[in-house]
Amino acid sequence: MTAYPEAEGQTDVVFQVDWQCSAKDEHFGATSTGSVMVTYVSGEPFTPYEDLTEAQVWGWVDPNIDRLEIEANLQTLIEQQREPTEETKALPWAS
Repeated sequence: MTAYPEAEGQTDVVFQVDWQCSAKDEHFGATSTGSVMVTYVSGEPFTPYEDLTEAQVWGWVDPNIDRLEIEANLQTLIEQQREPTEETKALPWAS
């Protein structure tokens, strides 16, 4: 998480949460990453950084991502590794 040292009269105010979702099978794996921006508004309830819980932070991330789409994309990437439909070829004149 990335935080401002001071903002709106509070310290260590989180403004960005980076997330990562990974999937794997016996031989292949794939990972997706992203960020969710968080805005603290002065006067709203504030939890000090050291008291943040995983559940609270997940509550900021989950409504802002399409988890089903992310998981489907990871599955597609794994399937493409299992049965590639394309390959990167070296230049024929380069040795």
